[in-house]
Amino acid sequence: MNIHNFSAGPSILPPEVLEQASKAILNFENTGLSLIEISHRTPRFVEIMNEARMLALELLKLNPNEYTALFLQGGASLEFARLAYNFLDKESIAGYVNSGTWANNAQAEAAKIGNVLEVASSKSNQYQTLPEVKNVDEKLKYLHLTSNNTIYGTQFKNFPETNVPLICDMSSDIFSREINFNQFDLIYACAQKNVGTAGVNLVVIKNTFLQQATADIPNILSYKVHAQKESMYHTPAVFSVYVSYLTLKWMKDKGCIKSLERHNLAKATLIYSEIDRNSLFYGSAKTDDRSLMNAVFYLQDENLEQKFDELCNLEGISGLKGHRTVGGYRASIYNAMPISSVQHLVQVMQKFERMILK
Repeated sequence: MNIHNFSAGPSILPPEVLEQASKAILNFENTGLSLIEISHRTPRFVEIMNEARMLALELLKLNPNEYTALFLQGGASLEFARLAYNFLDKESIAGYVNSGTWANNAQAEAAKIGNVLEVASSKSNQYQTLPEVKNVDEKLKYLHLTSNNTIYGTQFKNFPETNVPLICDMSSDIFSREINFNQFDLIYACAQKNVGTAGVNLVVIKNTFLQQATADIPNILSYKVHAQKESMYHTPAVFSVYVSYLTLKWMKDKGCIKSLERHNLAKATLIYSEIDRNSLFYGSAKTDDRSLMNAVFYLQDENLEQKFDELCNLEGISGLKGHRTVGGYRASIYNAMPISSVQHLVQVMQKFERMILK
């Protein structure tokens, strides 16, 4: 049976990437050695690291003379703290937009390190909408946003216009749509959604902003040190970087972000149309704020949950359950998700409706 993987992360990867990565584990580029056994100082891997960093900037349409791309170990949760360690001090205040669980966590971590101001929040309505961001204090050290909220299925379509350095956690929607990435001073994303496998973060930072980072922190936390060492300050996550490299190449071969966005929009339109049409389901997020990456929905009658879960299992649908904190269902339709899988899910939802209403 063909399994349709709607997991929010670690998530689906392109079949071509899986095939190349699996071969590299056994025999990396005909060296007779496994990729996961070679030294990270091997000239070919150093070349791959540098190519991956340049590919990321190319896909984001960022000038490599103005931005630096890094592949660093850890998840986005590490960047919550690393960001604050690098740019917050006792005199400065950072602004945070609280639009979901991970945005809230980023804010809480930064508050342990420095002064934080909650600029806007939608926590009071259970994050079903995005908060309105206005009147940003220009004295803030930076303004932090989370572009896509995987748990609640909301996504910023536009970003605040401000003179304050703009920081964005793009873990779940980076490379999925065309936006002006030059508006950001720092972007970070854990890899296991649209970039590759868990264990590595992509950090993209404007060089002028990088120069503002403090030097008075441990090297392992320092963006400056990692930039100076070109992501090789210590042993990188070799396999995760390699998979990210393959995925970035796949994106370029697919026509870059513009082509991926068309594909993602078609998938999102398909699933949301069915959620809105089907009498058994409803979407939770405000329509204008709906995510192109994570379609969150619920059964009108929760008593039908077991029957729907059983049908999904029989039909080869995996990873559809919503986050444990909110329940329901979540169809994660990242870049590598084929439209055929979304079509299959829609057909299963229609089949379930016929079963229940017959």
